[in-house]
Amino acid sequence: MMRMRSPFLAAAGAAGAALFLFLMVPLVALVGATGGSGFAAGLRNPIVAPALRLSFLTTLTSLFFVVALGTPLAWVLARQRPATVGGRRAWQAVEVLVQLPVVVPPAVAGVALLFAFGRRAPIGGFLDRAGLGVAFTPAAVVLAEVFVSAPFFLQAALAAFRGLDDDLLVVARTLGARPARLFFRVALPMSLQGLGSGAALSWSRALGEFGATLMFAGSLGGRTQTLPLAIYSALETDVRAAQAISLLLLGLAAALLFAVRTVPALIGRSPPSGAEARR
Repeated sequence: MMRMRSPFLAAAGAAGAALFLFLMVPLVALVGATGGSGFAAGLRNPIVAPALRLSFLTTLTSLFFVVALGTPLAWVLARQRPATVGGRRAWQAVEVLVQLPVVVPPAVAGVALLFAFGRRAPIGGFLDRAGLGVAFTPAAVVLAEVFVSAPFFLQAALAAFRGLDDDLLVVARTLGARPARLFFRVALPMSLQGLGSGAALSWSRALGEFGATLMFAGSLGGRTQTLPLAIYSALETDVRAAQAISLLLLGLAAALLFAVRTVPALIGRSPPSGAEARR
């Protein structure tokens, strides 16, 4: 006997379909409005190549700092076991604070960076007097990208390190592995999938950064104008260029999402359990 479909499930399906269509329609409209010839013509706009070059240079630089500094920070946060309630609360507060930029509006982040590293700020003024001015330079772009993208890597790294099999770490310690060797030879190899996914998400967030960069670095062509800022500028002069850059960023985002979803399943096996490692 055929079961009748629940009215609730039908309503939920209709609501889900409405949201799916709402999310897809703008993307389809962008692809349809651009076209192959429009995409090629838009990419020939003189603002595109410098913005593309600057975006890749600054985002890769910011990703380097995020991974190099965020990996040990995530390891410390994930493996700390304070004995006191106060100690646990202190580490929890640190974890909340380093993830705060996720919910801070980008414009607020830009203003905060300006007050910290601007020419009239204590740190920024000292750097400026030393000939290392930061605001409205490519370095400001990197700092803005690090600020907004680091929490995405930290979240993934924390989850990866906390998911490690404690039995394997205990076995490594009993075999004489020092903390540095334990980290580099055991923890990192076992966490590469999570760290790689976090790095991809962090790079994607840096690549799409707009508000903090505009407030702190400005939109100077060939100097601080990244791809999102170039879209904003091109909308006033050449819509085809704005469409082409938007389509380029959409393609990069889709490729990153595909990699994050599929690559971890293709590389290596899942880490062995403690019992398997002792055999």
